[in-house]
Amino acid sequence: MNQPLRVFVIIPAFCEEQLIQTTINHVPAFVEGIIVVDDASTDRTAEQVLTLGDQRTRLISHEKNRGVGAAIYTGYKAALALGADALVVMAGDNQMDGTDLPALLQPLLNEKIGYVKGNRHLHERVRDMPLFRRIGSRLLAVLTSYATGVRLGDSQCGYTVLSRKAALHLDFDGMWQGYGYPNDLLIALGRRGVSIAEVPVRPVYADEKSGLRPWHLFTILGVIGRRWWTERRRSTLLNQQPIRMNSSSAERCRAHSMYLAVRCGKARTHPVYPAQPRLKNGPLLHHRARWLPKYLDMASQVNQKQWHLAW
Repeated sequence: MNQPLRVFVIIPAFCEEQLIQTTINHVPAFVEGIIVVDDASTDRTAEQVLTLGDQRTRLISHEKNRGVGAAIYTGYKAALALGADALVVMAGDNQMDGTDLPALLQPLLNEKIGYVKGNRHLHERVRDMPLFRRIGSRLLAVLTSYATGVRLGDSQCGYTVLSRKAALHLDFDGMWQGYGYPNDLLIALGRRGVSIAEVPVRPVYADEKSGLRPWHLFTILGVIGRRWWTERRRSTLLNQQPIRMNSSSAERCRAHSMYLAVRCGKARTHPVYPAQPRLKNGPLLHHRARWLPKYLDMASQVNQKQWHLAW
């Protein structure tokens, strides 16, 4: 495959000594680098990675178990530092088919797409998925679609590609670190206007042992609600319009706020208010206007220049 992108594969691994070498061997040859993040495994996972001796592979080990999300974000940071253009995630239990990777990368060639997800429900072998997982992933996809504002068919599939440009929209340290990270990431990207695409991928279930348990469903639901509320507040603050002062009471509140700012040394030029505010049916507000409370004169004495700039 002639691939103009610098593609790096991130493999989060926790106690995957039996399958980690198979996973690495199935990564396509056109991939420039492989970053295995060992999340404090208690078995021989790290030893197996080093024994394989793959020239493309770099091993990063966490001192403490921090969760699958944390392992992926550690890999993202390392890949970005190495100049990656496309950040691919493939699980360490060999659940991702390497032959599906070219199809996942294709939408990324369109600069409008920032995040590509695998969708197991679109594949002809979807029935290879256990029934419980099919039902659970469908339910979570509906809830995540609502929170994201983007229609999704398989929010829980971990076979993904993130563009470098989209990665710069994220604060990895503030993202959810454990189970539920795909939902948290999807909502954060969707609410920031990053375009998301889905591509059919083959579900692979064989010798791996899943760490997912039924009670993790409630954790994921909490993650969805948390991220939705966080992004909603963020959007509200970004879109908040400046307050127009058209009454004396509002101006008194403004004066009191600026007095506190000046006293704390935090007054700054305010670009949102380029014009001097006017009193209702009156002249321009002046810092020596007698109707203002006594603290207004106190503020002007602290620093008249800062007071004028702030207004």
